[in-house]
Amino acid sequence: MSSMKKVSIGVLSTALAFTMTACGSSTETSSTSKSSEKPAAETKAPTTDKKVTIEYWHTYSDAEEKLLVEEIKPLFEKENPGIELKLTRMPYENLKQQVITSVSGDAAPDLMRMDIVWVPEFANMGALLEVSKMDGYKEMKPNLFETPVATTYLKTKKGEGYYGLPVNTNTKVAIYNKAILNEIGKKEVPKTMQELEEYAKAAKAKGKKGSITIGGNYPWAMIPYFYSLGGKFTSDDYTKVEGVLNGPESVKALETIVRWNKEGLISPPILGGEPGTWDGMKNNDYMMIDDGPWFYSLLMAEKDSKFKPLEDTVRGLIPAGDGGGKSVVGGEDLVIFASSKHPKEAWTFAKWMLGEAPQKIMAKVGLIPTNKKAAADPKVMETPFIKEFVEQMKTTVARTPIPQFGEMDSIISLAFEKSIRGEMKPQDALNEAAKQIEAVLKK
Repeated sequence: MSSMKKVSIGVLSTALAFTMTACGSSTETSSTSKSSEKPAAETKAPTTDKKVTIEYWHTYSDAEEKLLVEEIKPLFEKENPGIELKLTRMPYENLKQQVITSVSGDAAPDLMRMDIVWVPEFANMGALLEVSKMDGYKEMKPNLFETPVATTYLKTKKGEGYYGLPVNTNTKVAIYNKAILNEIGKKEVPKTMQELEEYAKAAKAKGKKGSITIGGNYPWAMIPYFYSLGGKFTSDDYTKVEGVLNGPESVKALETIVRWNKEGLISPPILGGEPGTWDGMKNNDYMMIDDGPWFYSLLMAEKDSKFKPLEDTVRGLIPAGDGGGKSVVGGEDLVIFASSKHPKEAWTFAKWMLGEAPQKIMAKVGLIPTNKKAAADPKVMETPFIKEFVEQMKTTVARTPIPQFGEMDSIISLAFEKSIRGEMKPQDALNEAAKQIEAVLKK
């Protein structure tokens, strides 16, 4: 998942294994459901004498797949006896190319759990079904978090629509080293970017290697700071870059980050330096990092580690600046391929997966529900680190849901890097980036 670029190479492979990659084969076993909760009746497909089999490609981790096989599959099939769910676990390496090949060869599955940044691109290819035309979509949409829904949106000359359902989501919150906060005499986390800067200066004065830890110069890493400080990539309808990415608010936001770096307030990972974000936090080198829920779920599993994430850190929302306290949305969308031979049954499953019961089941392993009611359920909130992530979801930003996002990501990353390294002034770097992106959008 592109949302984890910032983790160091060693940790990246581990984190990806937990959040989305797989190295196993297809799994089609089932067992008795452990859940007594039932989705709404309208998600059921008509019962027929002959079962229809729909195939679902996914990239769930071991723990996530266990729930999928042992609870999700049997519960769905019990509620929808005319449909059999075939589960196929896919390795994430080279997966995008494999999906492209399967689409061109008419060998795509019925459904797939797809990285959110891929959805507009595949929708633009004509490979995905527009679910906003499906029965029950309009009634479902208000029950879901707005920003994850936005990742399924596509606007073209032919019209606009939604091409998937956000099956799970994630975001990043601010994570502080408790020992360093104590050392600088702070009992509460900073609420504003100005306060964060003050904390960072105090930590620097104590000789810390890093204070504000931005994990890289690419959008996933930079959005919480760039957007919170008032910057934006595009207009709200994602159609205009010129005058927005290089507008006065965005330039000021980048100038602030550049100044922080010059003053030694930003940790080395922003330009690929060491120690990495997790090591810097574990070694008491870095005052603050931002990260997703996997930071806790993975590090809590390290039984022999002296670093105890729940005890040794304090979580907070991203501090607010001129743009508010914004973070970036990650996760996966559940899409139906246009080539599906059973689109009605595939939609039945997709809609069912967004119900409260399935969303609560998958939340057991730290996947944040996109269903608002499921996310607010007291049982979901019992996960010791989940509260702040659910709260942060209210102010997240999508990484521009357009087919050309891959090119846009690279252009913006380079502009940020040139500015931070001092090779170009922020205004000039963003002017150049805006011009290049506008050209890409006109292709």
